Amino acid sequence: MARKSSVLSNAKRAAGEFLTDERGATAIEYALIATGVAAAIISIVFGLGTSVVNNLYNKVAQAL
Repeated sequence: MARKSSVLSNAKRAAGEFLTDERGATAIEYALIATGVAAAIISIVFGLGTSVVNNLYNKVAQAL
């Protein structure tokens, strides 16, 4: 019986440590920020892509 209560107390301690550990939350926050930055860059590239090709690339191609 003593071993059973020891296992339960270890499980409670481990569960408490897991619930109070914030290292994973910080990693998730950084991942969300990186995702937002990537989405902004992709939308800018797709939005400006055709105008860059039409204006800059074609002018350089004609100059050559």
